Amino acid sequence: MIVGAYRDACADGKFVISGEIGPPKGVKAETMLHHIDMLKDKVDGLNVTDNQSAVMRMGSLAVSGEIVRRGGDPIFQTTCRDRNRLGLQSDLLSAAFLGITNVLCLTGDHPVIGDHKQAKGVFDFDSVHLIQCCKKMNAGADWEGNELDGATDFFVGAVVTPEADPIEPQMYKFARKVEAGVDFFQTQAVYDMDNFRRFMEQAREITAGTKVKIMAGLVVLTGLGMAKYMNRAVPGIFVPDSLLEELGSVEKEEQLRKGMEIAARHIRFLRENKVCDGVHIMAIGREEIVPEIIAMSGASDA
Repeated sequence: MIVGAYRDACADGKFVISGEIGPPKGVKAETMLHHIDMLKDKVDGLNVTDNQSAVMRMGSLAVSGEIVRRGGDPIFQTTCRDRNRLGLQSDLLSAAFLGITNVLCLTGDHPVIGDHKQAKGVFDFDSVHLIQCCKKMNAGADWEGNELDGATDFFVGAVVTPEADPIEPQMYKFARKVEAGVDFFQTQAVYDMDNFRRFMEQAREITAGTKVKIMAGLVVLTGLGMAKYMNRAVPGIFVPDSLLEELGSVEKEEQLRKGMEIAARHIRFLRENKVCDGVHIMAIGREEIVPEIIAMSGASDA
């Protein structure tokens, strides 16, 4: 994988696959670096989370730069929670300087759900503003219209939640992001393939006439307990009863393998039925299983 691989895969019309890297909470980076080296040639791009779930960790910018240095193509996640418009634009220029070309624009989780509950959320921009800002910088100007000494060349992404209930506000913001000029979407985790297909029918109507790509987010279920927790505590994620029963049909020590089989089956379904343009695989804390999931799905042979 090289810088530009993710954008090229989207442009070529192939079934795009990305993985995810979670920076450590500390300075010991050996495990993270191992995951980068293991995944960078197995996927088209590697997301780097930005203080995910409002938990303080090593910065996305530094890790994304390290992925470039190691020959990979990072997808630099940046949230509006922790920075005002000055800080966001400064980080974007720094990203461009480091050779980072993919940016995923996020509003960000509120600090109250994280490990620094007294932290002040900034939210000077939201994700739509950030997309617009990236596009302005690509055109050679900052947010205020001041000329840049050299334009950026970002491939700009955003997120959408297909399982949101009600779905209408989510589709409204999806349309605003398309209007702002987004290049690709990665969805929040989806498990109900029939519901996701219906979401995609609506999404394709909104993106008609554009080159916007949509990748399904797949969080690997590591066990029945995790699946039940997500249903109970994570807004916008729904694991159907049929999958809960499937996970519960095997012994606890076999449930991770079952979760991998489910993820591989979903990838195969989405690819073979051309439901979406690719997948974003999130194996939180179990990144070493991603290559095997891809192989199990048959996507590595596509």
